[in-house]
Amino acid sequence: MVVDTVLKNLKAYLGNDVMECCLAIEDGRIFKIGKESNMPKANAEINLNGLLVLPGLIDVHVHLRDEGKAYKEDFYSGTAAAAAGGITTVLDMPNNAPVTMSVETLRSRMEKAEKDSLIVVGFYSAFPDDIKKIPEIMREGAFAFKLFLNEQIGGLNIDDDRALTEAFQTVASKIPVAVHAEDRSIVKNAEKVFKQKGQNDIAAFLEAHSEKAEVKAIKRIIAIARKTGAHVHVCHVSTANVLRMVADAKKSGLSLTCEVTPHHLFLSSEDLKRLGTLALTVPPLRERNHAESLWEGVKNGVVDAIASDHAPHTIEEKEASVVWDVKVGVPGLETTLPLLLTEVNAGRIGLADVVRLMAENPAKIFNLKGRGSLKEGNKADLVVVGLKRRHRLDASRFHSKAKYSPFDGKLVKGKPVKTFVGGRLVMDEGEIVAKAGCGEIIKGGA
Repeated sequence: MVVDTVLKNLKAYLGNDVMECCLAIEDGRIFKIGKESNMPKANAEINLNGLLVLPGLIDVHVHLRDEGKAYKEDFYSGTAAAAAGGITTVLDMPNNAPVTMSVETLRSRMEKAEKDSLIVVGFYSAFPDDIKKIPEIMREGAFAFKLFLNEQIGGLNIDDDRALTEAFQTVASKIPVAVHAEDRSIVKNAEKVFKQKGQNDIAAFLEAHSEKAEVKAIKRIIAIARKTGAHVHVCHVSTANVLRMVADAKKSGLSLTCEVTPHHLFLSSEDLKRLGTLALTVPPLRERNHAESLWEGVKNGVVDAIASDHAPHTIEEKEASVVWDVKVGVPGLETTLPLLLTEVNAGRIGLADVVRLMAENPAKIFNLKGRGSLKEGNKADLVVVGLKRRHRLDASRFHSKAKYSPFDGKLVKGKPVKTFVGGRLVMDEGEIVAKAGCGEIIKGGA
């Protein structure tokens, strides 16, 4: 037998260990893992010169924009950014223009992404206004529903606990509900007061998006999850108290998972004051002690995933003079893996942590079959990294349309060198070498 490709002279992360081996790839999947002498003949051989191969990373919280927001990012630029960052699968959030919240909007988004994407893309949906339409959205292929408790996005009234309970019951045991946990009333009431006083600075923003807003929202969601049995995935946890609440809910048997972002791990409110509105996001950057608690959660297993929350905007939208007019969020697809590999090199976390939090667990939580680990039969989604390669993050060279980053100029150690998606080389030494539309649109649902 002659396979498509053999990758040789590499070190692969296999079951909590790094082993020297070769990988044979056939029809987009890992056909064989073993010594070079046991490899089948191949149409192409690629010598990786001793570099480390990890399973392609899965980022479960990404805003690819496009459609009415294509000026910020589109499916090509966003998936190019992912490939450059060693990320082979992303799940796209629904707060788009139009909002993804129906069979029609979901299908339209899939069709557009299929023409332009370079990697594997799956989709969230917001809840529709008619709860009876939830099953058909699941059948169309949504991987999860996203509930924003900080603002009204989608058709479901976020202030109506009865409607939320009914929606959660409809999806229970089928697909997860991902939640942005900030209480709208706390945030909006505080924002109104600050605007009336003419307080339009970052300090006012931080106070409006307080820790108590996050805590109140989590209490509410945990109660609904307990009543319905739905699996809840808590997005971008930013505080020690919320992480503790998540840990306690898990211990009580609740079906609950959570993610943290690199910006909440690596930055604090002190950095926000230095960086200004370019680093403004929600939940906002917190005091340093919260970041330390999140790192502890990463190491002890309370945190289930690391996700970038890649949220690109134009530089003009990020630099509005009034803080309430600033578009929140930061780009993260091209910085997440180098930042984490730097911590691996520093001994703060292990390679096992990176693979668990950005490949294995995301695949389990969102039922991404055949992905998340290097196994024979799995999809050949791989990232080749130079673990010791030092470089400086340079936002001006991002593939994303967002050419800024709170990490711009940071010296990091560890770099994605090549990215393979379904056995196809998509990124090589920072350059995109595949054509738009070579990616794969995947469907979840029930």
